Amino acid sequence: MSTENLPQSPEQPPRKPRVAVVFGGRSSEHGISVVTAGAVLRAIDRTKYDVLPIGITRDGRWALTADEPERMAITDRRTPSVEELAESNEGGVILPVDPANREVVYHEPGSVPKALGEVDVVFPVLHGPYGEDGTLQGLLELSGVPYVGAGVLASAVGQDKEYMKRVFTSFGLKVGPYVVIRPREWERDESAARKKIVDFAGEHGWPLFVKPARAGSSIGITKVDDLAGLDEAVAEAQRHDPKIIVEALLRGREIECGVLEFEDGPRASVPAEIPPAQSHAYYDFEAKYIDSTPGIVPAPLTPEETAEVQRLAVEAFEATSCEGLVRADFFLTEDGEFVINEINTMPGFTPISMYPQMWQASGIAYPELVDRLVEAALRRSTGLR
Repeated sequence: MSTENLPQSPEQPPRKPRVAVVFGGRSSEHGISVVTAGAVLRAIDRTKYDVLPIGITRDGRWALTADEPERMAITDRRTPSVEELAESNEGGVILPVDPANREVVYHEPGSVPKALGEVDVVFPVLHGPYGEDGTLQGLLELSGVPYVGAGVLASAVGQDKEYMKRVFTSFGLKVGPYVVIRPREWERDESAARKKIVDFAGEHGWPLFVKPARAGSSIGITKVDDLAGLDEAVAEAQRHDPKIIVEALLRGREIECGVLEFEDGPRASVPAEIPPAQSHAYYDFEAKYIDSTPGIVPAPLTPEETAEVQRLAVEAFEATSCEGLVRADFFLTEDGEFVINEINTMPGFTPISMYPQMWQASGIAYPELVDRLVEAALRRSTGLR
């Protein structure tokens, strides 16, 4: 019997790749992560991708959240939270742990688990520990789900300021003077640990910057002008991380440069300059996000200085085995030398953040930037590479 005249089943249109935007988290940078997620959700191309927003609460619960980016903004000088956006106070999202199965499940106590469909790529916009530090990346590697940004090693190195600087030094990148106080040092002999910092100040001078070793967004940082403020600064840093790093003041200009992975490898953006914050002692959390101290894009550098900082930014990206994106922060010292301060493997990603602004000035608008990052993640496999 001929089948030529039988009605034909219409072909199913191809399924759009599904992007899970994961945000929030257990770190001190929870609120900024939510703001970043709102910007990404506004920018992502809905004609090209299906989107699943997943928030992680401050206590670590993975929550299904409303896809309402307008609620993910700083209002009245206050950052938003996943708790405010979660569709339930008890339900949890469960990622697959079987690489052959990418289906995400939502489970609420007393209810039948609900399948949310497969996820093709995760866009993790978490900042700080328990998200930007390799922990989430390791989970996604085990699950076999591709993701935006740096892998496990690069994320861990990029989060720990001590080991980041050690890696930079081993690759010939110049870093400023620093000293690290580990938790056991402070617990075992507080006086000896304090003396270690005082001796460092004796060698390099005051003021010093006392920082959590594994935090970002300038949270927990104190500029210490003399011995009287040291203990309070250490206590503030230890509120965010029991391991602290103390850095000497570098006199010079603050220069930042973005790196983005293209099909043919990483490229650097035009650099930006962070001018001294007039109403702040330095470029702290409030200057960055609340008062939005504007950077200068592009930075007023000579062509030779621009080329050099771009070269160094890509070197830092390669030295730490990064993927996807990085913001590299430098000081241009008074003697004309670039000293690298740190990298951020998932930098602040709101439209007013420096990383998107630098790429905007380089010819890549925010929506295209988001798209390029997702496309790069989809091209990449999980596992050893």
